[in-house]
Amino acid sequence: MNKTNNKPIFDVFFREKPAMMLVELKNANENVYASVLAKQIDCTYSHVVKILQEMQKSDLIRFKKEGRLKLLELTKRGHEIASNIESIRTML
Repeated sequence: MNKTNNKPIFDVFFREKPAMMLVELKNANENVYASVLAKQIDCTYSHVVKILQEMQKSDLIRFKKEGRLKLLELTKRGHEIASNIESIRTML
């Protein structure tokens, strides 16, 4: 199934940017920062930070300070939800 074909119906069920942020974090091979995530999903840094703060309140992600840097990591709950989003996206 072509990824671009399922995009419109996926967007009907999910807001694309927040959903893809979780999936990107789940599939990251290295440390992820908000600025990197913004580039990966083609979104502004301020919008990404706003969404990340909501995700943190919902216990989906946590910020991990390393010196002056704030790394992002999924919580167990966030990882489960990201996996489910990915599965649904594949099915659509």
